[in-house]
Amino acid sequence: MDTKRKILVTGGAGYIGSHTCIELLESGYDVVVVDNLINSHPESLKRVEKITGRSLNFLKIDIRDRDALKKAFSENNFQAVIHFAGLKAVGESCQQPLNYYDNNVNGTLVLTEVMADAGVRELVFSSSATVYGDPHTVPITEDFPLSATNPYGRSKLMIEEILRDISISDKLSANENPWRIALLRYFNPVGAHPSGLIGEDPNGIPNNLMPYISQVAVGKLQQLSVFGNDYPTPDGTGVRDYIHVVDLAKGHLKALQTLQGEKFSQGGCEAYNLGTGNGYSVLEMVDTFSKVTGKKVEYQIVSRRPGDIAQCFADPGKAQQELQWQTEKTLQDMVSDAWRWQENNPSGFQ
Repeated sequence: MDTKRKILVTGGAGYIGSHTCIELLESGYDVVVVDNLINSHPESLKRVEKITGRSLNFLKIDIRDRDALKKAFSENNFQAVIHFAGLKAVGESCQQPLNYYDNNVNGTLVLTEVMADAGVRELVFSSSATVYGDPHTVPITEDFPLSATNPYGRSKLMIEEILRDISISDKLSANENPWRIALLRYFNPVGAHPSGLIGEDPNGIPNNLMPYISQVAVGKLQQLSVFGNDYPTPDGTGVRDYIHVVDLAKGHLKALQTLQGEKFSQGGCEAYNLGTGNGYSVLEMVDTFSKVTGKKVEYQIVSRRPGDIAQCFADPGKAQQELQWQTEKTLQDMVSDAWRWQENNPSGFQ
């Protein structure tokens, strides 16, 4: 591998982005991060540098700012882009759909237009299992019908369709520098870097289960709200595929390497599920957390949230076969690493 390859990471100061920056730096890539910091903290990038012993370049840019983004591309010889930047709270998206479409969809349009102008057509996109809507069966394979039950998921689905259309246009125009695109459909990222130096640091009340459990355990929040216990699942609570964020970050590295290989030599756009293939219920997660940490997690059952589904877990076979990637970390690893981060950083990066 050419160690001089420079990668642009949009949203790189965020939870998954910062963990991916570690994997990139440790694999010899040069990294430039673009982030507007509305839901992330610059301290995360300082800690990435501390963990890896390597420096990265940070530019405070909103990806909708075309001129600033063009300047970044003109001043750096990027080989590829890993695109995380986006708003990601399901509940908030139902309240602020226009904000989500502007930030996520319009932001990606600006980014891909600037990329095309600069001749950079290698893209790993941070998608989501929400593009499967409410699946009729599990586990979920990449060829399942696509739909969405909320504006956040719909924004991801719209972006996927835009990127597929870009790829198809290459074939129609016989482009000699075709787009090479990997759509990575995440299931539920949890955990933190084993160092305890970086982890999930949500603004305000967490939207995701693991940081909420952690903040109850550390005394920051009073109790966990379990949204619904009347789903058709073994204990009535929602079942999800939880994946350790370090495994997920390594998936981006594998995707990047695959885009450079034979499979994408003629271009293309492929979707990959990044999950473990196992489903755990909310109450199973609470129980495992208590067993691993010795901390009791108070919870109350409340009504279902709009847009939530009963169960969702991946068939990760395609990613295992084509990206040569598979998860290595256990549910116990996810819990113990999340707790180490929370215990060492009760107020996150503040």
